Amino acid sequence: MENPAMDPELLQKLAQHMEHHPPKMEEFQGVLLPESTCQIWDQIHNFQAREDDILIATYPKAGTTWMQEIVDLIMLNGDVERSMRAPCFIKVPFLELNPKPMPMQSGVEAADALESPRLLKTHFPVDLVPPSFWEKNVKIIYVARNAKDCLVSYYFFQKMNKGLPDPGTWDEYFSSFLAGKVTWGDWFDHVIGWWKAKDHHKILYIFYEDMIEDPRREILKVMKFLGKDFPEDVVQKILQHTSFKSMKNNPVVNFSCLPESVFDQSVTSFMRKGTVGDWKNHFLDSQNLIFDEEYKKKMAGSGLDFRTEL
Repeated sequence: MENPAMDPELLQKLAQHMEHHPPKMEEFQGVLLPESTCQIWDQIHNFQAREDDILIATYPKAGTTWMQEIVDLIMLNGDVERSMRAPCFIKVPFLELNPKPMPMQSGVEAADALESPRLLKTHFPVDLVPPSFWEKNVKIIYVARNAKDCLVSYYFFQKMNKGLPDPGTWDEYFSSFLAGKVTWGDWFDHVIGWWKAKDHHKILYIFYEDMIEDPRREILKVMKFLGKDFPEDVVQKILQHTSFKSMKNNPVVNFSCLPESVFDQSVTSFMRKGTVGDWKNHFLDSQNLIFDEEYKKKMAGSGLDFRTEL
């Protein structure tokens, strides 16, 4: 698949633009979003889903790329060679992406150009999802990761992703995350909103910690949800190809094709650790107490139970 976004000359122009135009965020319906996303809101809101679409929805840094690759392989009946056809961000359009000034398609335009069945992704909280997904009763897979590890992973991601604002110091980011003042909004609202929605729509709610604990079990859940049944050798192939070690070394999913001016992986790799409990290496005891108190308040009565260690 030819991809104009990979043209070295265009990437150099993008780098120069980003250097002189730091990313801007804008609050939209109470959620902090990239200004570029807000500029094409009507296009996003009016996006037309198809009945056989599959949407992967997550809060950032909750295992999005991992689930994308699992579902892509399931849709391809385990054909690893075909799964390597293009980088993950080309294979799976990101609905709210507006890559201007790059001369490449927005997420909506890229999705419109795909043949069915399409695999799509979003970081939107449930209330911002285009209405056609509900009207067409589309199958949605939501991956949720515990807040503490999400916070740590998102902090490092913002340090290396030049398309997002600099996160500031760890202490500053800790406060911003807890207050919900980070891009794509409040973690608590996000996971609870999607949890409630699963009772009314075709939503498979998967926990990142469960995927780490027993990836085969969770892959089988996804297969069943998508109406697929493979022999064990195909399941093992999917399992092997989507292991953290395999994906970390796979240029299709590790974003190594992007230059440092876009994703500066000298700061930290896109696929950093892929573990449960890394928050213990970063939270101060005082921060952990503050976080736990706020967590208890905001999660009360939600029915959601996250594991922060295995």
